[in-house]
Amino acid sequence: MVQLPADQVRSAANRLKRAQGQLAGVVRMLEEGRDCEEVVTQLAAVNRALDRAGFAIVAGGLKECLSQEGGADSLDVQKMEKLFLSLS
Repeated sequence: MVQLPADQVRSAANRLKRAQGQLAGVVRMLEEGRDCEEVVTQLAAVNRALDRAGFAIVAGGLKECLSQEGGADSLDVQKMEKLFLSLS
């Protein structure tokens, strides 16, 4: 198991909190009966924010794996591929 450094955890948590706020905004827009195009545009922005947070977490984990003893030789390539693909 790889533990991310505190600064990367903070950064990812901040990204997710912003996405959470954006999602709350999308819900409000729906409840207010806002235009479908506006809602979908904001929903797409939330989706991109979540993707960026996910990729940052996976990339940070990969970096930590490579910096540990054994480096690339100890990396489970299939597991990392599965993580990246789960975000697509």
